[in-house]
Amino acid sequence: GNPCEVEKIQHIADVYGIKVIYDAAHAFGVTHEGGSLLNHGDLSVLSFHATKVYNTFEGGAIVCPNKKIKQRIDFLKNFGFSDEITVEAPGINGKMNEIQAAFGLLQLKYIDKVIDMRQEIDGSYRQRLSSTPGIVVPPMNPSGDNNFSYFPIFVKPDYPLTRNELYEKLKSNNIYSRRYFYPLISDLPMYRGLDSARPANLPIASEIANQIICLPIYADMAISDVDRVVNVIKSI
Repeated sequence: GNPCEVEKIQHIADVYGIKVIYDAAHAFGVTHEGGSLLNHGDLSVLSFHATKVYNTFEGGAIVCPNKKIKQRIDFLKNFGFSDEITVEAPGINGKMNEIQAAFGLLQLKYIDKVIDMRQEIDGSYRQRLSSTPGIVVPPMNPSGDNNFSYFPIFVKPDYPLTRNELYEKLKSNNIYSRRYFYPLISDLPMYRGLDSARPANLPIASEIANQIICLPIYADMAISDVDRVVNVIKSI
């Protein structure tokens, strides 16, 4: 939910003549320089899975500024049908059902309040962890609004435990964190044999994947629960 540097990414794409497709799974409601973050790139793909700030249990959306490409996507998500007797191309059953849509419409009524509540939790974490040696909280992008989807921290070498050890310590205290995105796709068996997957080619991604951990955050989280999480981290 924290905007990336979309202008720099677009500049690279323009130089090399490539398309930009954003994994915008967590970007619902995120803005950048006064407009929707989803205005950038050739496609932005949102997730409405139950773990997201805005959800419909399952499902998602594709934001596309190109009408021709959007028409193609509309065909693909509905078996390739353009009308009841015409099939334009092979397709999938990628439609959202009515129950999911109804749940999503209900969620829209409360999404601003939910984001405000998550922001309060985010601020509490930042304040309490700001002076913890070996723990780094990534900064907010000042050019846009975060939706406070997750609360990630980096566990640096000067912290007494490794990231994985902290993960286990939290779990032993019934605090369930997540190691995003770990392992890297390049470390999975079906890809690790590729030359492009060698750790030497991915030093920054590998470092981040071994340091990052996302702490619990949800709209109704009590500040006392934030304190409990932080106390475990600070007690090491």
